Amino acid sequence: MSGATDHLPRLLALVPWIVSHPDTPVGDVATQFGVTEEQIRKDLDLLFVCGLPGYGPGDLMEVVYDGDRVSMSNADTISRPLRLAPDEALALIAALRALLGTPGLVETGAVDRALAKLEDAAGGVVAGTELAVAADPVVAPSGAVGRVRDATTAGRRLRMRYWVPARDEATERDVDPIRVFTSGGAVYLAGWDRSVGDVRTFRLDRALAVEVLDVPAEVPDEARERAHDDRVFTPAADDRLITVALSDRARWVADYYPCESVRDAAGGGLVVTMRARDDAWVRRLALSLAGIARVVEPADLAAAARDAARSALAPYAPYAGQD
Repeated sequence: MSGATDHLPRLLALVPWIVSHPDTPVGDVATQFGVTEEQIRKDLDLLFVCGLPGYGPGDLMEVVYDGDRVSMSNADTISRPLRLAPDEALALIAALRALLGTPGLVETGAVDRALAKLEDAAGGVVAGTELAVAADPVVAPSGAVGRVRDATTAGRRLRMRYWVPARDEATERDVDPIRVFTSGGAVYLAGWDRSVGDVRTFRLDRALAVEVLDVPAEVPDEARERAHDDRVFTPAADDRLITVALSDRARWVADYYPCESVRDAAGGGLVVTMRARDDAWVRRLALSLAGIARVVEPADLAAAARDAARSALAPYAPYAGQD
């Protein structure tokens, strides 16, 4: 039996192997790839109808049988096994090494095996090369994710020193953890922030320090329910209410962010109201949705978003109208 996870890689490897080993018995090909002869014949039947766009007689690969032996032709485009260029190999190895340095995010055994195979295959390309992996100015301290997970499981309070990018400042707070989850490749903690008395979500690569306290976590039942919402952002009742007009292309915003009201707009699109904890976040949202959304209320935030857009466009003004 052949699973979907190994089928495509086998097909891609099968073509160059047969091209370089013409007139090979089908049974020997099957042995080489560790599958049955019946499966190899099915693979070859599939390759027979593969090729370049146009799919005419001169575009498709040709599988040629001579009794129980098989050869291939017209497969020049993939007649050699995939080879990584030196910069591609270095990029992959650097990425895997960086991944290994992020505790709690991955099964390190699988990454170790992949890295070993890649470094072995790359050979002299990376031999003796020191790879410096660039990091963001703020990264999670070693073991932070593991400590947060342990505290969540044990029901213990956390003391965190946390970087707030919108204000570019570090804050210290005690947090009763509720759950740890991933979204968009980042790891988050949803917890009861005792400094504000409400649920907050923390991106753990912004945690500068994490300490597990010998104090039981105390989370209100209502807060625990809210923290299990799938969305990353959990608004508070006293967060600022804003109104945003969305074009049809920006309708996804109403699904992605918690909204207090959503209504159809005249001429298409939506008008939504939502709560925003930080004015800088509103400006960033407006800039990211330039041309397909605009802040309507409050007036000062709408003006701030327009000013931010003008400032972003100012350096390009001398080139306006040029091809």
